[in-house]
Amino acid sequence: MRGTAAALPQEALEIAAGYAFGGPALDLGALLWDGRCLPDAQVRVPLPMLNRHGLVAGATGTGKTKTLQLIAEQLSAQGVPVFLADIKGDLSGVAAPGQANDKVRSRAAEVHQQWAATGFPAEFYALGGIGHGIPVRATVTSFGPVLLSKVLRLNQTQEQSLGLIFHYADTKGLELVDLKDLRAVVAFLTSDEGKGELRNIGGLSTATAGVILRSLTAFEAQGMADFFGEPEFDTSEFLRTAPDGRGVVSVLELAAVQDRPQLFSTFLMWLLADLFHDLPEVGDADKPKLVFFFDEAHLLFDDASKAFLDSIAQTVRLIRSKGVGVFFVTQTPKDVPADVLGQLGNRIQHALRAFTPDDQKALKATVKTFPNSAYDLEELLTGLGTGEAVVTVLSEKGAPTPVAATRLRAPESLMGPVEAGALERAVTESALYGRYAQAVDRESAYERLQTSRGAKGPDEMREATAAGERRGRQQEREEREEKKEQPSVVEQVVGSGMFKSLARSLGSQIGREITRSVFGTARRRR
Repeated sequence: MRGTAAALPQEALEIAAGYAFGGPALDLGALLWDGRCLPDAQVRVPLPMLNRHGLVAGATGTGKTKTLQLIAEQLSAQGVPVFLADIKGDLSGVAAPGQANDKVRSRAAEVHQQWAATGFPAEFYALGGIGHGIPVRATVTSFGPVLLSKVLRLNQTQEQSLGLIFHYADTKGLELVDLKDLRAVVAFLTSDEGKGELRNIGGLSTATAGVILRSLTAFEAQGMADFFGEPEFDTSEFLRTAPDGRGVVSVLELAAVQDRPQLFSTFLMWLLADLFHDLPEVGDADKPKLVFFFDEAHLLFDDASKAFLDSIAQTVRLIRSKGVGVFFVTQTPKDVPADVLGQLGNRIQHALRAFTPDDQKALKATVKTFPNSAYDLEELLTGLGTGEAVVTVLSEKGAPTPVAATRLRAPESLMGPVEAGALERAVTESALYGRYAQAVDRESAYERLQTSRGAKGPDEMREATAAGERRGRQQEREEREEKKEQPSVVEQVVGSGMFKSLARSLGSQIGREITRSVFGTARRRR
């Protein structure tokens, strides 16, 4: 608070006192009270508390993206690397100085912000190289069966079966680098010569393997193969700082894959899980190692299995001690499961609309997620303007701050995308471009199975795949007719202590470590 803070109304003074932190903090904006902006009452969030996770929510057009940009800028300025998922393609402007105009100058004056046009160090990425950015790829084996099941839309039994297939490939030294490797392994297991192998891996049925094979084939036909392969992206690249000490802002462009929401939301979870693998425990640090913004978060949770949701909750809970903060960005808190929402200590809630009965329910549910407040939150949340939000964060002692209606600061970088030519130059001139730009297709499971099966050509491999799918469909029909209610053999095997022990083993013939996380993703050696 500034020197004139004593002139504030008593209620505003009590709220402002909850944000008077002594240590380093990010400045969010100025307190709103009784329809007035009170610039002497600054609303802030302590820097060490940014690894306690957070939620940025609000209806479309209320300013969520600019809030991300504002927080990302200040984190970078304090030496904290940031990851931004750029769904709409308009966050690349963080690399360029902003443009002063009457609106920016007015906002800065209202909240006592010393605004200065500033660009921040940034790297630009794109999933599989689709879009403008350094390609981000994952190998199939490191992506793992749980996350892959999510993007393939497999049910629980099929997910468990896919886990057995991964285990078989691990133990046989069949490296699953790209989708054709996994498809080749499944096609082999459903072939006449692979039936014996199929019986040896826990009673995996031909029908289930056929479903997985068809899902893989359809997935590949939709152009998804580019996202899987080598060189695999090293997520430690997200932890870098620039020579001047500022944190690098990593912007993953997702606009080109907006029509594949299951894929990009799950891929973001892979990035987070991979970071979780590699980072050491740090406990309570002076500042986070990385803050990860997960935009359109509802896409991650839609149609997710309970096991998948449990894995997300566990990852979010544990990654805090690795120094990583995760902010979920979505329209309403109800988009985020309760187990995850309960771990989000920092809340920035933009305006909500209440045009329909469902909107009214969402509004009431949102209000219930906030601590007791001096505001009428139902009225306030429907009356906030663009660039205004209701805020509550964790104090330096870890206690929730009072709920504060806030007029947010203006970002100092460009509020919109940078020019296409400048973006392309930034990508190609990056030191990382030469490391990841060119895809590599080395010998892996597909080639090894081709060799072992007499070097069949592409036409023969396609016919073998089609035959496996036909056999799978036939057995699937037969099994549906039986309508057995007992747990499947696969379920019994996966639930057994023996299988869990095997899944932790180092059984690969090539000595490859296959230890997997809560998501089944493989730990890689750096």
